[in-house]
Amino acid sequence: MEQPTCVIGVDYGSDSVRSIVVDTSNGKELGSAVHYYARWKEGKYCEPVMNQFRQHPLDYIEGLETTIKQALAQAPAGTAARVKGISVDTTGSTPVAVDKNGTPLALLPEFAENPNAMFVLWKDHTAVREAGEINDCARTWGGEDFTKYVGGVYSSEWFWAKILHVLRADEKVRAAAFSWVEHCDWIPALLAGDTDPLTIKRSRCAAGHKAMWHAAFGGLPSEEFLVKLDPLLKGLRDQLYKDTFTADIACGALCKEWADRLGLSTEVVIGVGSFDAHMGAVGGEIEPYVLTKIMGTSTCDMLIAPTEEIGDKLIAGICGQVDGSIVNGMLGMEAGQSSFGDVYAWYRNMLLWPVRKLLGSVEGIDTATREKVAEGLSGKVLPELSKAAQQIPIDESATVALDWLNGRRTPYADQRLQAAIAGLGLGTDAPRMFKALVEATAFGAKKIVDRFVEEGIPIKAVIALGGVAKKDPFVMQVHADVLNMPIRVARSEQTCALGAAMCAAVASGIFTTMNAAQKSMGNGFEGEYQPKPENVEKYRVLYEQYSKLGGFVEKEFTA
Repeated sequence: MEQPTCVIGVDYGSDSVRSIVVDTSNGKELGSAVHYYARWKEGKYCEPVMNQFRQHPLDYIEGLETTIKQALAQAPAGTAARVKGISVDTTGSTPVAVDKNGTPLALLPEFAENPNAMFVLWKDHTAVREAGEINDCARTWGGEDFTKYVGGVYSSEWFWAKILHVLRADEKVRAAAFSWVEHCDWIPALLAGDTDPLTIKRSRCAAGHKAMWHAAFGGLPSEEFLVKLDPLLKGLRDQLYKDTFTADIACGALCKEWADRLGLSTEVVIGVGSFDAHMGAVGGEIEPYVLTKIMGTSTCDMLIAPTEEIGDKLIAGICGQVDGSIVNGMLGMEAGQSSFGDVYAWYRNMLLWPVRKLLGSVEGIDTATREKVAEGLSGKVLPELSKAAQQIPIDESATVALDWLNGRRTPYADQRLQAAIAGLGLGTDAPRMFKALVEATAFGAKKIVDRFVEEGIPIKAVIALGGVAKKDPFVMQVHADVLNMPIRVARSEQTCALGAAMCAAVASGIFTTMNAAQKSMGNGFEGEYQPKPENVEKYRVLYEQYSKLGGFVEKEFTA
């Protein structure tokens, strides 16, 4: 009997890359592997105080080879011969300056240690000024408002703002950069063996949501607009792209170099790349008007709807509405929070500061012991805080926090905003602070739901993906109570990678539609959180306080 076909999904996150080998007949994971970026783990090329977060392309290349080979080694014998396709998702917007060959400048000896020559990670906020200038120019230059399909507000997390910032900051990079390529476009091009920036197939998802690409504009923003924004951008549009492609399209076949490195055939099809949240929504079996929340270091909230039902409606304050950015034939809509898991991690690290910094100075405790204690506590702090926090009654006079520790993505992106905490007292202990932070992230999630509903876009259900959704019942119950909606949790441990695998299965011709791939390869759901009526009303009052605090901070503390 003929063996079923397999595909590989590769998921690049903020800290690591993971690859899974999937049986297309049933969605079963045959092998998986995770690689943590070595340079990133050392804190290289990043300046958190300056909101600078850069990643070296070697971290991506090493992780790609390591994880695919390890995942294949885990799978049953003969699996490599059955692999028909590979698709990749990445964080975004994460662009890099490249030369005429499409080589990231950081791979050239003279730029090997230059952060400006590396991939500018999605959460890099060094381009706040540039984002503000893009917004001002879009509204005042006298022509088309190129921000109208990205919610009317351009973010410092996105393509053009980051490019302009680097061009201004680094004359050497400016002189050497021929073009710029998103991470999700460069990895598939690398696998296919053709990184020419003028010919690689660019992601519709990345272009539409982050680079102000739209068919109605004839592609990217006009040369006139870009030059008006800054003469440094003159000519760059012609060195980028006009056409974009959805994730069900093939961008080429595995080149010989990478086929040899991975032990695969050169007949393996490489799919067009996309962003992690968008492929995660596919893996989470997204349906029209079902909000799919990818809950990681940040959140990305995905929604799809039949294009004809939305028509010409422009949805203000979100992160874009792009035809085919998630599922071909559907309008893809994106929103999200700039920090989610990062909020909890920030608080954990605050609590662990004395352990990491002072424990070694205590007589009788050596460095190795200190590190062992710190590492052991690091994995226990948040679970214990969750257990304690869920025992605390919901109090209308409780501590209230804002979740803007990394700025605000939605509604109305503004990376200048910072978090605040109100209602502190001598009785505010660590669990109460943690409870306030969890509630803040849930209130931020409700702001997103409200934004869609206010624009006439219904939310019929909610699906949650990611580690927090699977591991922290307290966080998920608070979200269900605040949203006053049931939340289904996807079963797959690697939903973004699974979505990438589904895209690979369509791009390689195993399935003709994404819906068919989802039906065959979907892992379903492992549970559902129902809102508790007794909590819903209490959280409605606290949500009003959150909104008032947010309004005050935005008005009084934003330069």
